[in-house]
Amino acid sequence: MRNICMRVNYDGTHYHGFQTQPGGNTIQDHIENAICSLTGERVKITASGRTDAGVHAYGQVFNFETESQIPIHRWCLALNAWLPENIVLTDAKEVPLSFHARHMAKRKTYRYSINANRFPDIFHRRTQFHHPTRLDIEAMRRALQLMVGTHDYTSFASTQSQKLNHVRTVYEAYITVDDSFSRPGSDDQGIIHVYVTGSGFLQHMVRIMVGTLLDVGEGKKASEDISAILAAKDRAKAGPTAVAHGLMLWNVEYDENVQKT
Repeated sequence: MRNICMRVNYDGTHYHGFQTQPGGNTIQDHIENAICSLTGERVKITASGRTDAGVHAYGQVFNFETESQIPIHRWCLALNAWLPENIVLTDAKEVPLSFHARHMAKRKTYRYSINANRFPDIFHRRTQFHHPTRLDIEAMRRALQLMVGTHDYTSFASTQSQKLNHVRTVYEAYITVDDSFSRPGSDDQGIIHVYVTGSGFLQHMVRIMVGTLLDVGEGKKASEDISAILAAKDRAKAGPTAVAHGLMLWNVEYDENVQKT
């Protein structure tokens, strides 16, 4: 028996999330079907975490056990031949049987992209939330820093969250602005990328953080309100849940001996 760890990129636009569901059409369903087509084995893959419908990934990690003796360097190309073009496996590595993609993940990074230019970018519209009105980006940066640390993030979790413990640690968070697609002399603000790295995340947590940042950027909330929002442990105190398609699972990190797949 072998334990194979792989990294997958996907455009989640037309999928019902990563994790398999009764209705099908999930990333997990397609990957497991591809493995079956290639090896004849019905396996269950274990991912570093689930992503919601419409959310994308640039660095989702998963593992599965197999009896197949296919050389490790052939797994990506062989499976990609069985997958839709918007799901692409990019790396494969054989890991110890004890490796577990979810339990052993140390840090996860999400990126949320906001197109703050006057007009949407038709070539990136599936991965960016278009917000054409003016934002106070510096106020958003100040607010984001107040979300960093170990906190009870109940205010930033879906009311449907089934987790008993809402304490999580956000190690770092920052905003970058790419103005390479902005029109010279215009009031375009560029593409705002919000990066958040933590030990783990609650349902909709990053999207609610971004929705709250947008409230700050629009002047509906002050940067200094974040501390009170966290302390309230009340979902109603935070901002709206930002739309799914702007979110991407950017990277998952493991201990040195298994993090590079």
